[in-house]
Amino acid sequence: MILNEIEQERYELALERLQEIASGRDESLKLNKTAEQFFVHEAAFLVKMEQLRQDLAAGVYRDASLADLQAQNRKLYAEILPKNYAACYGNPSFAAEQFGENGQVMSFLYMELRGAVVYAYENRPWDLLILMELLLTFYSSFAAACEEAEETELTPEPDALRQEIYWYAYDYCPEFMHHRVQETLDPARSFAADIILQEDLTDPRYLYRFGEYITENEIRTAAFLAKMTEEEIESIARTWTEGYRIGFIVGRKDLSIKDTVNIRWRLGFERVVRAAIRQFEAMGLKSVLYRSAAHIVNKHAHVRVGWYGAVPNPQFEYDHRNDSALYVDERFISHRLQTLQQAYEEEKELAAVHGGPAVMETFGEKTFTPENNSAALNLTAEQQQLAARYQTEAGQITNRYIKGEERSFTIIAYPVPDIGAQFEEIFQETVRINNLDYKLYQNIQQNLIDALNEGVKVHITGRNGNKTDLTVALHPLTDPETQTIFENCVADVNIPVGEVFTSPQLTGTNGLLHVKQVFLEGLQYHDLKIRLTDGMISEYSCANFADEAENRQLIEENILFHHPTVPIGEFAIGTNTTAYQVAHTYGIADKFPILIAEKMGPHFAMGDTCYSFQEDVAVYNPDGKEIIARDNERSLLRKTDPEQAYFGCHTDITIPYEELGAIRVIRADGSEITLLENGRFVLPGTEVLNEPLDALQ
Repeated sequence: MILNEIEQERYELALERLQEIASGRDESLKLNKTAEQFFVHEAAFLVKMEQLRQDLAAGVYRDASLADLQAQNRKLYAEILPKNYAACYGNPSFAAEQFGENGQVMSFLYMELRGAVVYAYENRPWDLLILMELLLTFYSSFAAACEEAEETELTPEPDALRQEIYWYAYDYCPEFMHHRVQETLDPARSFAADIILQEDLTDPRYLYRFGEYITENEIRTAAFLAKMTEEEIESIARTWTEGYRIGFIVGRKDLSIKDTVNIRWRLGFERVVRAAIRQFEAMGLKSVLYRSAAHIVNKHAHVRVGWYGAVPNPQFEYDHRNDSALYVDERFISHRLQTLQQAYEEEKELAAVHGGPAVMETFGEKTFTPENNSAALNLTAEQQQLAARYQTEAGQITNRYIKGEERSFTIIAYPVPDIGAQFEEIFQETVRINNLDYKLYQNIQQNLIDALNEGVKVHITGRNGNKTDLTVALHPLTDPETQTIFENCVADVNIPVGEVFTSPQLTGTNGLLHVKQVFLEGLQYHDLKIRLTDGMISEYSCANFADEAENRQLIEENILFHHPTVPIGEFAIGTNTTAYQVAHTYGIADKFPILIAEKMGPHFAMGDTCYSFQEDVAVYNPDGKEIIARDNERSLLRKTDPEQAYFGCHTDITIPYEELGAIRVIRADGSEITLLENGRFVLPGTEVLNEPLDALQ
């Protein structure tokens, strides 16, 4: 955003003031030592970010050596790295030690100011101005508290500082959200695309043009891909882009009316992204590339959406997942929804021609098990309800402008070097998994679907310590000749191949789902148990923490997403035993993302169905039968009470084959068809799926 004349004047005044504070020349105001250290530190940081912005714009680092770029990158992120986190203002516990009751607010301020790195690299002076003025507002509040009583040890009242944050978020919400909507839709915002298309991607220095934290993972990934031939890169990208194209065909949607596609990935894979950009362009699609959000108003707790580099410290981001507790109330949520609506209305032409995302996930990163920080912010029960309401209504607004019946997506995953010494072998095995025979799996899975269509329920049990005992109720077929309950999912939107899935009926879906260990949205859960009563979560627990209340909080935040309960939105049977074989051959079963892991056994999604906002769009299997199980009792409320229909979440939980006792289809007369027994496929026509499993014996 270019500064106008008034903003430029504000910018210069704010920068001058920060320079005085950073240099210690500001003698007119006295603060206590703790506050003085904080403000000197943060003022110096923002001054450095402004200088960095100018240097980058002038091309100062254009020819810098790799060693110099690495040193600069480490300095930018050093404070929040795990080894330094104990004494970092971004650590709520340390901030509480320093500032007492004001610790949470000051830690939030530190977190928000970190966005200056992004704004420096993307040459966004307006965003830097807003941060400068935010810091100066806090500085003035501390100074006023001391001046009023002529005592340097006094600090502002916590409520006063919270009000500063509230009005910061409220007042700038329209600008923050409009910018976010624009960058998610407009291919002209080409910061990342320019780097990818113009830089020498065999020179690792290009990685440091983005402004993200760079580790050996990104460097080694880029170096590995740099060794590949152009044909190999094109092939990897083709699997991804063709999945996107085929998704429109299978969904009977018109790709020709779309102009843009959003590409999301993690740094290191730019050669593949470059090939994908060109392949999409050949389809008539311009690529939209946006970074994961930096402003608090646009963030998704600790989950990054968009493109990004290495996460310097997952605990840092986890500790700040509920920072919105400082400002979320009824007025703010209504204001945020209104500004989202306005932003989409202003960008409705771009929204109408947007086709949806093409996502590349990564796996193999060091496992992160969160620790609860007692000083971190938490949402109140009322705020949790408001956050859940926002997710639901924001999804409905988005769907009105990027219509669900017209858009699609695709998602694929590849490993990073952190996965271990056999990274290159595992990468090639993943390529093989992502390119398994489409037709072979389609035919095998049709056998499963034919058997499932005979049933009214499915009974799933565990073994080897897995206590799962769950009955899933199926939708009734009124015309078996033209209808089916399960979707035959091969390799289009959801790569790799390997599942059949349905939206269960809630009434009659009862029992316990249990997994001994599972990795969901970047968090590892131990001994996760979820009890369903008529399809809704009624009890839940895990064994991550000694304190049961902390375990419940973990599930409430990251599986229930602050709803008092959510329904089961999907039941599926994974058939990708090749992925399972690779996982166990290389000892990486706990590293696979849910995208692949869900294909390695039955899985159950908690939240919305797979057809959210598209329930009225007819969907067909390759055999021509319509998939009629697109709704459940909650999603049907969209017709009478939309606020109760959707939950804004969909979390897949998989039981691996080694923990699977049996899956049996129960017919209306009580007779059964066994699909799997003791982790092996026994239904005629599916036995070939056991070959990879038998190879492990």
